[in-house]
Amino acid sequence: MPRSRWSRFTTTIAALVGAAVVLTGGATAAHAEPSVAEIEAQIDRDWNKLEPVIEQVNAVREQLAVRRRQADALGRQIAPLQARVDAALGQVGGLAADAYKGDNLSTVNALLGSRSPSELVSGLEMLDRFAHHQQEQVRDIAELRDELAAKKKPLDAMVADLSRTQAQLAAKKKQIDAEIAKLQKLRLKVYGNGGGGPLRPAPCPAGYPGGAAGVAVKFACAQIGKIYVWGAAGPDHFDCSGLTMAAWAKAGVSLPHNARQQHNVTQRVSRAELRAGDLVFYYGDLHHVGMYVGDGWVVHASQSGKPITMKRVDDGDINSYGRPG
Repeated sequence: MPRSRWSRFTTTIAALVGAAVVLTGGATAAHAEPSVAEIEAQIDRDWNKLEPVIEQVNAVREQLAVRRRQADALGRQIAPLQARVDAALGQVGGLAADAYKGDNLSTVNALLGSRSPSELVSGLEMLDRFAHHQQEQVRDIAELRDELAAKKKPLDAMVADLSRTQAQLAAKKKQIDAEIAKLQKLRLKVYGNGGGGPLRPAPCPAGYPGGAAGVAVKFACAQIGKIYVWGAAGPDHFDCSGLTMAAWAKAGVSLPHNARQQHNVTQRVSRAELRAGDLVFYYGDLHHVGMYVGDGWVVHASQSGKPITMKRVDDGDINSYGRPG
């Protein structure tokens, strides 16, 4: 990544980090006992501020992994070159010492013992050519090593920057998670007092799923109370498959407006694998579908004239479970 683009990236991260901490302050100060609707609205506002930070954490993590792999690959190329440079330097240094400094007299004695002056001159010229050749080899290897090292230096700096940024984001995410955990405790307390009413007997969703599933499940929960109308897919009325279709469409995933067909185009998952956003199909002929919202609850449009509501996932003849996307 060019330095200018990297600078813009880190500036954006810093701005998000700064914005991310401005959450939840005074969320409950105005009301001693906030209503479920007030708590849900506050959680939605906080989550919408948190989620971009989480996505930036993910982006930084991916960038960090890529840059580290690049740096490691260059490091693996540099290591054997360094060994070759060291060996070549040792050979040339040893040759020079043996031939010219007299540290090993055998080489010099062999040259001096030549049968004629011309043999001696020829031997020294050959030694010079060999040494020159070795020096050229060392220079070529050293230049390549230095070129790779020069490429690795900015990568190392970038990895260091990414690591610092990742640590900063992780700290902010931890702080925000702690604030949202406080809201969740209050939320559970209000629901435990029956504040959610008969249509919303538990928090919806049970937690805070991210990604496409998070978009879909929050949309489904927001439709609670709207009346079932056969063939409808919003915005004011839904039938069972119209609700799940509209929820996942909000997340950019296309589903057919039919429970059986939704079953056919979704991935089968087990009960143990079930997570918020998954679809729960009921009855042998697959004529009903609801959306799992966590903690053993589904949101569904049950039948004509009745409002969209929550129910226990096992309240009905379960056929199977499906995961869109």
